[in-house]
Amino acid sequence: MFDSKRFLSTVTRKPGVYQMFDAGGKVLYVGKAKNLRNRLGSYFRATGLTAKTMALVEKIADIEVTVTRSETEALVLEQSLIKSQRPPYNVMLKDDKGYPYIFLSSKDTFPRIAFHRGSKRKKGDYFGPFPNASSVRDSLNFLQKTFRIRNCEDSVFANRSRPCLQYQIERCTAPCVDFISPEDYQADVRHAQMFLAGKSDSIIRELADAMEKASASLEFEKAARLRDQIVALRRLQSDQIAESAAGDVDVLGAATSGGLCCVHVLFIRQGRILGSRSYYPSEKLGLESSGLLSAFIPQFYLSGNREVPREILMSEDLEDSELLASALSEKSGKEVQLVHRLRGNRASWVEMAQQAASQNLQSRTASQQKLQDRFEDLQNILQLNELPERLECFDISHSSGEATVASCVVFDTGGPVKSDYRRFNIEGITAGDDYAAMGQALQRRYTRLSKGEGRFPNILLVDGGKGQVRQAIDTLNELGVLGVQIIGVAKGTTRKAGFETLHVVAQNRELVLESDSPALHLIQQVRDEAHRFAITGHRQRRDKKRRESPLEGIPGVGPARRRALLHHFGGLQEVMRASVNQIASVEGVSSKLAQEIYSSLHNE
Repeated sequence: MFDSKRFLSTVTRKPGVYQMFDAGGKVLYVGKAKNLRNRLGSYFRATGLTAKTMALVEKIADIEVTVTRSETEALVLEQSLIKSQRPPYNVMLKDDKGYPYIFLSSKDTFPRIAFHRGSKRKKGDYFGPFPNASSVRDSLNFLQKTFRIRNCEDSVFANRSRPCLQYQIERCTAPCVDFISPEDYQADVRHAQMFLAGKSDSIIRELADAMEKASASLEFEKAARLRDQIVALRRLQSDQIAESAAGDVDVLGAATSGGLCCVHVLFIRQGRILGSRSYYPSEKLGLESSGLLSAFIPQFYLSGNREVPREILMSEDLEDSELLASALSEKSGKEVQLVHRLRGNRASWVEMAQQAASQNLQSRTASQQKLQDRFEDLQNILQLNELPERLECFDISHSSGEATVASCVVFDTGGPVKSDYRRFNIEGITAGDDYAAMGQALQRRYTRLSKGEGRFPNILLVDGGKGQVRQAIDTLNELGVLGVQIIGVAKGTTRKAGFETLHVVAQNRELVLESDSPALHLIQQVRDEAHRFAITGHRQRRDKKRRESPLEGIPGVGPARRRALLHHFGGLQEVMRASVNQIASVEGVSSKLAQEIYSSLHNE
């Protein structure tokens, strides 16, 4: 029993961070405080605690505190600890992947426009962030059709000898073969930059002036192209929800219900709504909407490399808004404001975000209940003493043995746990041997789990018949894995959905469930997700392999030598036809390396 009185008598009143641990030494909760003694004392008062907070307090066996110089420093440290330790009672974001951007290079004579996600190391301009990849691709699609800027890799661009398909379908002006002057190309690039900066009206005025000049000079083809750009921009303007004021703003709406919560974020850049996204953080303390946003904002913006806008509009008034604004300003290097009381269009944005959060939460609540029913039905059918809380399913995908990939997907009572999904590139087996592929995937997956790199599932689903099941049994026995129930999911004689046969290893029996069984629907959902994840990985691996040049992978032949070979001979086919002496005549290629290149290309 934790002695709270004795502990509190030793706690400082300075700002800092506290970590609560259970009897097993696992962290339960991480929090910050302006006054550590007052904040920790609030957990042990006789009245006023919620049921969920009381459940947390009952598990506390130890508390550790870290004193900081300021409350802002405590907030930053708190987020760092939450991200590294992932305590179960903190608000947790399941998806902390950075946002995508549009990248426009600046070092090239003919700049490239492209999708970008990750660290901003390349020289150029980054426009965004966008809420998801589809928003970026839609914008890139518009920019390519309207301004015809290249999107090819630099290595491809440098080795073109004739225009590619993008030129044929009028999405590029073929700068690779000098079909456009650097000056005209830079004008298109500048217009694309202006569009991404929200200056569509200025572009239209410029294009209109240029169109009139081209028409007066009898350059009718150029005038027609400028007219088409104006029409495209006008059409896009009419389709967008716009605000006259410029600026980068994020709008947050929050909703909680039945133990679930949702935060909906609108992303507004240069007065235009680029898109939106809903987040469903894990939350076990029954927080109200204001408390949810107070926990969500620092984790959302302080963790990782997310861009912090100058203004964050909120549906709730937060007690610690000044502290949060100070921390975000310190991180971003610019003044950041958190605003609650709004009027006009900004108030309508907040209302839009709030309504979206409420509606999406209602839909998710209904979906969660349906998923819970499916898990309970599976428990009854398999005669389990406890509800299975975690399922894993494996599947194999290949094309006649080529580029074999195994997938592992994970579901819990909240749905797919995509952060725990894994793919395995299968090597060293006979092409098309699905049993060996399954064995290798299971061996690699459960060896890692045995080393503590993840959680074991309650049920392991194997997409296949008795052979695949036998492989799973042998692999888990070899690794000494206990307590995982293995179920094979065979398609049955008709190979149609609804007629699957389940091989339940623990009970040594086969089950054919009714087509309307909730448990069967759960198994089908997990199995189909494993199949989708496997086939997507297989196609990516297969396509990458087919795109690779035979010159790639040859020791000593890097990008520079590949370019030299292709430039010298005019293409890969001519390199293939060349003799050892001819290859050795290329600058930077020795006689020994020429022999290695020739042998690799001719499988000698």
